[in-house]
Formats: sequence, C-alpha cells, structure tokens
Amino acid sequence: MRIMPNDLEAHWMPFTSNKHFKTGHTRMMTEGKGIVYKTYQGHELIDAVSGLFCSPLGHARPEIADAVHKQLLEMSYCPPFQHGHPSAFELARRISQLLPGNLDYVFYGSSGSEAVETTLKIALLYHRVKGEGQRLRLVGREKGYHGVNFGGFSVGGMVKNREMYGLGIPGVVHMRHTNIPENKYARDEGAHGVELAEDLQRLCDTYGGDTIAACIVEPVGGSVGAYLPPKGYLKRLREICDEHGILLIFDEVITGFGRTGNPFGANTYEVQPDMITMAKAMTNGAIPMSAVGVGEHIYKTIVDAAPEKGVDFFHGYTYSGHPAACAAGLATLDIFEKEDMFGRAKALSNPFLDRFFDLKDLPIVTNMRGVGLLAAIDLAPDGAPGTRGYQAVMDLYDKGVLVKVTGDTVMLSPAFICEESDLDRIFETLRGVLSGY
Repeated sequence: MRIMPNDLEAHWMPFTSNKHFKTGHTRMMTEGKGIVYKTYQGHELIDAVSGLFCSPLGHARPEIADAVHKQLLEMSYCPPFQHGHPSAFELARRISQLLPGNLDYVFYGSSGSEAVETTLKIALLYHRVKGEGQRLRLVGREKGYHGVNFGGFSVGGMVKNREMYGLGIPGVVHMRHTNIPENKYARDEGAHGVELAEDLQRLCDTYGGDTIAACIVEPVGGSVGAYLPPKGYLKRLREICDEHGILLIFDEVITGFGRTGNPFGANTYEVQPDMITMAKAMTNGAIPMSAVGVGEHIYKTIVDAAPEKGVDFFHGYTYSGHPAACAAGLATLDIFEKEDMFGRAKALSNPFLDRFFDLKDLPIVTNMRGVGLLAAIDLAPDGAPGTRGYQAVMDLYDKGVLVKVTGDTVMLSPAFICEESDLDRIFETLRGVLSGY
C-alpha cells in the first residue's frame, strides 16, 4: 500500500494516547501476514496478541480474502430486515453446531459491544414475554469488560470505561471480581474463591431473585488481564441462576473459537449458559462481525409469542449478517476444521504456558495468570498507574514484539499457527525487556 504524506491529525484513535502517538511515537503498521506485522519503516513485529485477540489463524489468509472478494462481486449488501441471503443461514447453522448445549439460534451484529447489547435486550424481552416484566435488573461483575456501548459499560466493571459517562443504564448491580491474592500465579483456574459466586445469591436476597433478568460474566476476564474463574465458581453461578430463573450470559468475545483450548470457554469449564456472545476470531478479524448464540427455550418463547406476520424482536443492525462478513466467517470455519485449529490450540497451550510461567522469577513481575493461549503478567507500577505498562508496549514494539496492555498488565494471546520457535522468540524478547526494569 502506498503511504501518502499525512499529518495524522484527522483520525481520532480509540483507546490511544493521541497526543503521544501523533508527536513522534507513531507505531504505524502497513503489512500483516502470518504472525508478522511490518511498519512503514520496515520494522518487523511478531504478533503475540493475535491482533487484538481476533486473528488466531494468522493475518492475510488468502482463503478468507478470496471468499470475501467473490461475495462482493456477487452481492455486496443485502438488507437484513425481512430479507435474507444463503450464507447468513449457513454460517448460523455451522456456528450452532459448535456452540454447547441447546444454543441453536444465532443473531448477528458487527462488534462484541453490539453482541452484548443484544443479549441484554433479549433477556429483558424474554422475561416480559413470559409475563415477568418485573425482571429489570442486570448483574455484572467488577473488572468485567463487555464493550463500550451504554449497556455494555453499565454491566461492565472497568472504572476508566465508566467514570466519565454518567450513571449508565439503571438497575445494574455488580458482583466482586475473581482475581484474589490467594490465586496468584494460577494456571487454568483458581484454587480458591468459589464462595465469590455467592455474591449473586446475596443480590437475589437483597433485591429479590425475581427482579433479576440476567447475569453476564466472561468465563475468563479478558481485557482486564485474564482473570481466571475459581474452581466451581461458574457452576455455582449456573445453580443460582437456575434456582431464581435468571438467564446466564457468557461473554466469549475473546474466549470463543478456541482461545481456552476448546471451542468456547463454556466447554473448558463445563458450564452451560443461556446465551453466548462471540466476535473477533469469528472472521479471524478480517471483517467486523459478531453474534449471539441463543438457547432454544429463549428463541421459541419470544418468537412463538409474536403475531404470525409480526416482528418478534424489535432490534437489529444495518450490517447484521452482512454478506462479506458471512463469507469471511464461513471461510474462517473452513480453516478451523481443515487445519484442526482447536486441536492445535490445545496442543500449543502447555508449551505456551510453560514458557510464560518461566518469567515468574523476574523482579518486576508481581502476578501471572493463564489458560489455553491467553495469559497476563502484572508488572510492578512505576509512578502513575499504567505508566509501566505503556512503557512496556513501546519497548517491546521497539524489540519486535506486539502485545496488549491494560494498566500495568501485559497480555499475550498468540495465534494458533505459532510454532514453538515463535514462542521462544516472544518469550526471549519479553525476558530481555522486562529484565531491564
């Protein structure tokens, strides 16, 4: 791609220090293939975070590009309201075959944030149709991340994502997070803290279980830094939800499609939710797309209550089930199947986590957590919160490794196509950089 002269000013970048980026600290990528990015200066970076958790098959897969190109030439857009196209139905069928239990229905959006909003509205509608319109409360969790729209940041619990935008939506209450000191350096799940699930029971006791519509959690707290569930915690949430008629939603925008070593985190922790959100790896990051997997009991309750020729769910997006996105999704699932990517992710997990926890001896490291191909390192702070993490991003970039940070936490989520030699390069670089702090 030809780089045109540009002062960079017009683009307001998301979750970025725009002043710093635009005044000499420009990290501008112009090519991404396999697990390697190249910058406009020719600097190479090994991608240790799958783009943003979204490209586990590697970048610029020709199979996906060809499928999107073909679809755009045949039909670039189809209105999703009262009309359909074959690939939207085929992708939904194939996703439903991967989803656990009776999550047999798929509703499309364009981002994880939209998927979360969709689940919250489905939950409220489901209870209203059942004659339980008093169920208006939603339960989230401290430190949870569920996107940046109003419903998502309301049920979410990352303070910086909430504090400047008012009260959010009413009727939201939060459980405590699961990253407790007793579980330092945990692998796969925490040994302590199952009792934290009783927070949901306390909320039922305080507000009435029959006033709560849904409880939404990430099986593994993704963006905040791979917060692992304590052993038995998710199962206990399921029991409490069943006892009080509350819908359980798993936000699997990050953990979906193999990141924990199984198709979904629900499989890894053997808990059946009522809905699952997904995005990111759904199209290998090639085209924006998200979806919600919905339980049969929810879908049929809502649809059966609607008039025969009436709209059953007054919700949707202009780009729900976009043809190009569906083409990318189908091509992505083909690669997952043909190359046994779920099996590859599971096989790569131990080599990845073994190398990861070898960094435990570094003085700068205060805690570590990991499951599957997702891990996080907490660094001792240096002045204001986030200063150390931001410096780590820049230093690792300079040394040729792309990571993500949240505050002073460095996150890793390598592509499933990585070889062990790639892991060696990633962790040798990490050790070199972190040893210098």
